[in-house]
Amino acid sequence: MGLPTTFEKLISEAEALDLYSQLVKQINKDFLLANIALDFDEQILPSSLKYLLHEEVFKLIQHKFTEYLNLLYIVDVSEAKIKRLDGDDTLRLSEEVTFLILQREWQKVWLRHKYSS
Repeated sequence: MGLPTTFEKLISEAEALDLYSQLVKQINKDFLLANIALDFDEQILPSSLKYLLHEEVFKLIQHKFTEYLNLLYIVDVSEAKIKRLDGDDTLRLSEEVTFLILQREWQKVWLRHKYSS
């Protein structure tokens, strides 16, 4: 499986396979496991999902770093990928981490779909 390299590709792939709502459910599940009060409606627009996730990741990095690390652990974002990011610009960092979270959540949904059929 080649992971989508942009947000737009990820969303179009999720929608093409009719798995967008599963992606939102997976995000909700992992955020709940990380004790982060964020619960998206399954019909949320992709642009809103991206914006709200980015906002939450930015806040976590700025104010609740331990919870941020816990979220990355629960979502299972690659530590190597996180280490390759430039941490000088927190806004840019949070945007890139948001995409890594979405990518990993998509991978979980896609694999579950592929191997449950």
